[in-house]
Amino acid sequence: MSESAPFYEVSFLSLNRHGEELCGDQVKLLRTPGQTLAVLSDGLGSGVKANILARLTAEIIVTMLREAAPLSEVLETVTGTLPTCKVRGTAYATFMVAQIQHASGQFRLVNLHSPPAFLLKQGRLSPLVVRTETLHGKPLVIAEGTLACGDFLGMMSDGVPGAGPGISLNPAWGWNHIGAWLEKAAAMRSYSADGLVRSVMRETQRLYGGVVGDDATFVGILSRPPRRLMVFTGPPADKTRDAACVTRLLEFEGKKVVCGGTTGNLVADHLGEVVTTDATTAREDVPPTGHLPEVDLVTEGILTLAKTLQLLQECEGDAQRLPFDRNGAVLLARELLQADAIFFLAGESVNPYYQNPMLPRSVSIRHNLVSQLAEVLVRYNKAVETQWC
Repeated sequence: MSESAPFYEVSFLSLNRHGEELCGDQVKLLRTPGQTLAVLSDGLGSGVKANILARLTAEIIVTMLREAAPLSEVLETVTGTLPTCKVRGTAYATFMVAQIQHASGQFRLVNLHSPPAFLLKQGRLSPLVVRTETLHGKPLVIAEGTLACGDFLGMMSDGVPGAGPGISLNPAWGWNHIGAWLEKAAAMRSYSADGLVRSVMRETQRLYGGVVGDDATFVGILSRPPRRLMVFTGPPADKTRDAACVTRLLEFEGKKVVCGGTTGNLVADHLGEVVTTDATTAREDVPPTGHLPEVDLVTEGILTLAKTLQLLQECEGDAQRLPFDRNGAVLLARELLQADAIFFLAGESVNPYYQNPMLPRSVSIRHNLVSQLAEVLVRYNKAVETQWC
């Protein structure tokens, strides 16, 4: 990821219809080096059937767009796969697709029978220029534009009060009022996709009086500067590269983490400092953290990385599910989940305490842990790059 390129933060929340265990709305995300793709699908009705139909619709769209299939083929496949309601004469699942090109910030919204989207330009509601196309007998509403840093796109299902014509719970909260609510939320709190989405859904739940009358989902996409993180762990296999690796860490534009006692000492020697230890962070299974100027977090190596991997797998990418504790593994896991772009600078020098030096470097414990961490973080839609040294 380019240091100057924006990051497209995607957040969404759903409320199940009262009495239903499954949500009839589904959101599917895909992030590649070139684009961010978000699909919101709303299955007709609620419960298990709606959930399956919405999930199938979202999966088909993402799979085909990932392979750069033409929009006409995508719609033909969706409409050919899903039946049409004989009573209402509409598809069993509606959808809205947002495609954003990373290099240019250009976006395209494709809407089939879903409520109109919202565009905030620097916190203010801005009209979307739309056109209607008919493909395979279906009216598609298409909007295109460009997202600058600080701009926000919002998509919702018709379960959000005021979003659709069938919602009569609170007629005063229509599309314009939801847009005004977004403007107010953007002005009153830190401007984040998660904050805006949560604000809308809290008000949605309040308007329903706690008894949600229809599946309701809101998706937010915010263009913002990326949160970048470098993790330097393990000294290089070639000692002559020590200084170059430390310099790369210290010159990195973003947060900096050092994992490993020997690695920490390399950085400390370069800075003319000594790693100080915070004994209050020591736990039975996690060694204490340290402190160095110019470095945001200093931890022990192998044990902390292994515990961090476990925490990341258990929390399933949700930082709020991490233990409420201040130890090295929790702190590292939190830093990794808060970052958008993560760079592992991983030395391949073998520590004989943990690893037989006669074994290949590619099967070392550190190599294995870093590879597994990268794999998990990619699943959580992080941009991950690893350089072995």
